[in-house]
Amino acid sequence: MQQGQPSTKTIAAIAMAAFAVYLGIYYWPAIEGVIRVALSSLVPIILGFVLAYPLNILMSFYERHLFPQDGQPLVLRLRPIVSLVAAIASLVGIIAAVVVIVVPQLIDCVRLLVDELPVALTSFGRWLEDTGILTPETIDAIGDSLEAFDWKTGVGSAASVIMSGVVDLVAGIASGTANFVLAFVFALFVLLSKDRLSRQANLVLERYLPGHALARLRYVIAVADDCFHRFLVGQCAEAAILGVLCALGMLVLGLPHPWMIGALTAFMALIPIVGALLSGVIGAFLILMESPIQALVFLVFIIVLQQLEGDLIYPHVVGSSIQLPGIWVLAAVTVGGGAFGILGMFVGVPLAATAYRLLRNDVYRTGQAVAQPNDEFASPR
Repeated sequence: MQQGQPSTKTIAAIAMAAFAVYLGIYYWPAIEGVIRVALSSLVPIILGFVLAYPLNILMSFYERHLFPQDGQPLVLRLRPIVSLVAAIASLVGIIAAVVVIVVPQLIDCVRLLVDELPVALTSFGRWLEDTGILTPETIDAIGDSLEAFDWKTGVGSAASVIMSGVVDLVAGIASGTANFVLAFVFALFVLLSKDRLSRQANLVLERYLPGHALARLRYVIAVADDCFHRFLVGQCAEAAILGVLCALGMLVLGLPHPWMIGALTAFMALIPIVGALLSGVIGAFLILMESPIQALVFLVFIIVLQQLEGDLIYPHVVGSSIQLPGIWVLAAVTVGGGAFGILGMFVGVPLAATAYRLLRNDVYRTGQAVAQPNDEFASPR
C-alpha cells in the first residue's frame, strides 16, 4: 500500500458507516416509531431526574444547616429523610402561598369580567351604529345569513369536535398525572439513594473509561452542575425580588390587586426575559377591567420596573452568577423557546452558560469547573 492511501480497515469502516446511514434513512419511519415508544416509556424516569435536581438543591441546603457533620449512625440515617421532607414541605408551601394569593383574586377578576361583558358589548354595538359601521342593511344581511345557516348540522359538528377534544384532554390529563406521580416517586428514590448511586456510577465509569476521558467527563459534569445550580438559585432570587418590587410599587401607586399581580410576576419571572413581559400583559388586562387609566399607569410602571430589572437586578443576581453575556442569554431564550417552548426557554440559558464556560476555559486553558470572573471573556456585559 502506498503511503498516504487509506488502509483496508479505514475503507471498511467508512463503507459500514455509509451502509448504516443508508439503512437508517431507508427504514427511518420504523426507527422513528421505535424511538418514540422508547422515549414515551422513559418520560417518567427523565422527568424524575428533572424533579430531583432542584429538590436536591433544597435538600442539600437543609443537610448542611440542620444536621452536624458527625458520624453518628442515627444522624446519618435520619439526615437525608428529614432534609428531603423539609425540602418538599418548603416547595409545597411556596406553591400553596402563590395559589392562596392568586386564585381568589383571579376568580374575582373573572366574575367582574362576566358582569361587565354584556355592558361592554352593548356599548360596542352602540359605537358601531354611531360610527356608521353597523347599518340597518348590514344588520338585515347578518340576520338573513343566520336564518340560512344549517344550525342542526353546525351544532352537531361542533358537538362532535368538542367531545373529541374533551376526550383527548381527559386522556392527556390522566397520562400526565400518572407520569408525574411515577416521576415524583422515582425522584424520591433517587434523592434518598443519591450517595450510593453516585458511588456506583463512579465505579462503572472508572471501570470502562480511560483516565483522560473520565477526567474530561467529570470536568464537563462539574461545569454543567455549577451552571445549572447557579442559574436556578439566581433565577429564583431574581423572581422573588421582582415580585416584591412589583407588589410594593403597585401599593405605592394605589393600583388594584398588588399582591396577586406581584405573586404572578414572581412566578412567571422564573422564565427568563419573557416571563416578566407576559406577567405585565396579564396584569394590565386584569386592571383594565376596573380602570383603563390605572391599567395605563401599570403598563408604564411595569416597563420601568422591567428596565430596572434588566439593567441592574438580572445582571447582578443571575448574569454575574452564570457568567453569560446578555446577548447570549437572549439567544438561548430565543432558540430554546422556538425549539422546546417554555421548557426550552428555561433550560436554554444554563445550557448556553455551560457551553460558554467550557469554551472560555478551553480558550484560556484554565480547566476550572467554577467560573472565575476576573477575565474579559467571562464578563457578563
